[in-house]
Amino acid sequence: MRLIILSLAVLLFACKQEEARTKIQEQEMKNTDVKTTFDSIKAEEYGADDYGMKSYVMAFLKKGPNRDLDSTEAEKLQRAHLDNIGKMAEAGKLVLAGPFFGDGDLRGIYIFDVETIEEAQQLTESDPAIQAGSLVMELKQWYGSAALLEVGKVHPTIAKKEI
Repeated sequence: MRLIILSLAVLLFACKQEEARTKIQEQEMKNTDVKTTFDSIKAEEYGADDYGMKSYVMAFLKKGPNRDLDSTEAEKLQRAHLDNIGKMAEAGKLVLAGPFFGDGDLRGIYIFDVETIEEAQQLTESDPAIQAGSLVMELKQWYGSAALLEVGKVHPTIAKKEI
């Protein structure tokens, strides 16, 4: 009798384990389906190639020769720099921007949604910090995910404060 009860318990346990394994496999299949679903409309909208990638121009912002402003002038220049970033983003030309931590020569990056370095050069020349010589830029063609174009839409939904 004990052997029968023990056998039933083992059988029940094995069935539960198989049921749990099946649920995990079903969830993994769902996750895989989500990851591999191609959206041709988004791909076209974002200008993605067959790999989901596209060309951008990345700007490396570096310390410029004119950095000896008093704190009031430096604050005004920084505000104008940030306002210009907002304008370029609103125009759909600036995909991503941000500073690097620390006080090294490399200060931050811009990623432009433009075709040529010349277009990016014109945009960087609109930056008051570039005009003042507080920053200089190095521009490079860059190949990255076309999904970066979503950043501008998502960011406002997770930011409690504006810059």
